[in-house]
Amino acid sequence: MNTYPQFMSQFFTGSVPAEGISVWIFLALVAWSLAWKGVALWKAARNNQMYWFAALMVVNTVGILEIIYIYVFAQKKPETSGSGSILAK
Repeated sequence: MNTYPQFMSQFFTGSVPAEGISVWIFLALVAWSLAWKGVALWKAARNNQMYWFAALMVVNTVGILEIIYIYVFAQKKPETSGSGSILAK
């Protein structure tokens, strides 16, 4: 007895001609998504953008929302001249 719906059975049984490809594509998408999500969450936290951080944490768009956030909405904080940082000199 097949416990999966028809469209799902190809992912969980050996009936797919290229059996291991779907697993590798899935793992590649997970790695891609985690990399972009990590950078976007780090930037949102550093910029104190609480709503963006929450949205990026909850919504999974395989890196699309994260890329848009990083390149469009994540703006660097303006540097203050008296920050006392060694790197600012």
